[in-house]
Amino acid sequence: MKLVLGRDDLAAAAESAIRETGTEPERLAVSPVHKASRGFVNESNADLCEVAIVTVLQAVAHGRPVLLLPLTTLGRHQHQTLVTLGKLSAQDVAGHSVGVRSWSQTTGVWMRGFLTEQYGVDLRKADWTTYEGSHVDGAEDPSWVRRAPTGAKLQADFLEGRLDFGIMGNELPADDRIRTAVRHARETAEQWSREQGFIPVNHVVGVSEAAAANHSAAVLAAYDAMRSVLDTKAEPGQVPLHPVGFGALRGAFTKAAAYALEQGVIPSPVDYDELVERSSAALGVPPARLGG
Repeated sequence: MKLVLGRDDLAAAAESAIRETGTEPERLAVSPVHKASRGFVNESNADLCEVAIVTVLQAVAHGRPVLLLPLTTLGRHQHQTLVTLGKLSAQDVAGHSVGVRSWSQTTGVWMRGFLTEQYGVDLRKADWTTYEGSHVDGAEDPSWVRRAPTGAKLQADFLEGRLDFGIMGNELPADDRIRTAVRHARETAEQWSREQGFIPVNHVVGVSEAAAANHSAAVLAAYDAMRSVLDTKAEPGQVPLHPVGFGALRGAFTKAAAYALEQGVIPSPVDYDELVERSSAALGVPPARLGG
């Protein structure tokens, strides 16, 4: 059973649990972990894979054999990811140029959702540039989004002034000129999460339909083991950074799906209850077994 997990602690727990069921695990070394998504979604070359929440939504919308295993491997605040070199603010995005690695990048979906919801920005009035396509074959950028020329780099275009704004998470370059476009970004993000009841989720765990059918005991054992690791790291009284279980992930998935549909990231709505039902049925368990 082939696994792709970015976190060593989760991978070790999953491997041990899978082995105890009589199935031999094989952890595939892929770094950064998001590079495994294309092969997992389009070619089923892994059985259990860490994937972005938006990749799951796109995969389901495009009929790929991908199921959700409700574990959050990466959650983080996102308001700080809209950056600029000048004096512009989030309210100024309309009428200016903005770069983002991919239109389907989860960080971008969250940040654009904040722009429309909190700052009243009409996304179509900004000049959007992307630098690569989706992980899901067949998913296209909206007609009002342009692709950068081959060889262009987001960081270079931003730092050299060809973009007014950039949306960047881990790929943010180190430069003292960079500042966040959202005032008091940390405080704003924390307030948003308190009001919503969840922190934006970036990465979850996907499982192929074939693995769910052929190795259900191993998949469920891996889920239990990873859940145990994540539960020990939870801070009482705080909005969970790594929610686990179908119930705990409902808010993040529902909001992300709404943002993705509004932004043209997915071609049609994705119903969370259908995700729950598909995963539960494939694994032969009731939703409650996976925190439903």
